Amino acid sequence: MARILITTDYRVPGDDVDRLLRDHGHEPVHCPYTGPRAPADRQALFEGVDGAILAAEPVTAEMLTGADRLKVLARSGVGYDSVDVAAAAARGIRVCNAPGTNHHSVAEMAVGLMIMTARHLASVTHAVRHGAWPREPGRELHGAVLGIVGYGPSGRAVARIGAALGMTVLASTTHPDPEDDFVRFTDLDAVLAQADYLSLHARADPARPPLIDTARLHAMKPTAVLVNTARGSLVDEHALAEALREGTIAAAALDVLDHEPLSEHSPLRGMDKVLITSHLAGQTVEARARAGLAAAHAVIDVLDGREPAHPVDR
Repeated sequence: MARILITTDYRVPGDDVDRLLRDHGHEPVHCPYTGPRAPADRQALFEGVDGAILAAEPVTAEMLTGADRLKVLARSGVGYDSVDVAAAAARGIRVCNAPGTNHHSVAEMAVGLMIMTARHLASVTHAVRHGAWPREPGRELHGAVLGIVGYGPSGRAVARIGAALGMTVLASTTHPDPEDDFVRFTDLDAVLAQADYLSLHARADPARPPLIDTARLHAMKPTAVLVNTARGSLVDEHALAEALREGTIAAAALDVLDHEPLSEHSPLRGMDKVLITSHLAGQTVEARARAGLAAAHAVIDVLDGREPAHPVDR
């Protein structure tokens, strides 16, 4: 019987993932990630387990040194930049993720954030709750230019919703889809210059500086809104705070931050022009169910000697 560590905090004993693993003869071990672990707990996390279904907590090379039985790490989500993939591969540990499980959820959240900023919904609901009755006009998304950076499943889903709302859709990507004739594929400079709403769906690269920096913020319209539901490291948050203070862009809506949760020292804390949510874009009941099962199947496949559906280590 293989022991399978589960750190994803919304997975619980007796749920569908737990039952699936038990049906295949494995023993789930729940140790949910709810925040930074003590150093000793981090070091011992993978001892005595054969596989792991992971939340987005960091997995370092040091944490893997005592993982003598570990054969597979499966993220119950799309992002895997929190895992030291090279260190895992060096120890013969497979690393997998669960792409295509939350793109509808992410796309709906991204467009929802656009609507919230366009209609000032955060400030309006706050004001009404406290006895005011604001009547400031908002803006329609219909007729606006939607710029998308990155055209994977989430970017494509946002493009389709935007087009359905009557937006003009531009996308910057190395993988354009000619079948999506409602999208104009162009370079990043053109997207930055024309977008009324810039939605980020690119992969993060820890070896590179943030994609959205001071220069690129200055390349945007002063009326533009930046939306990030991808990775916090894509945006230079100090540059963004300065751009919002100076009116370089109009607003930002962020579901992801470079350091989470939002630090009391963050330059974005307390700013009226930024809407921040708590990394919720992929957190729907439906997406969680799909991602958890995809991660469980990856663990089962590796332990049974089969190639997993979505390896990120090769």
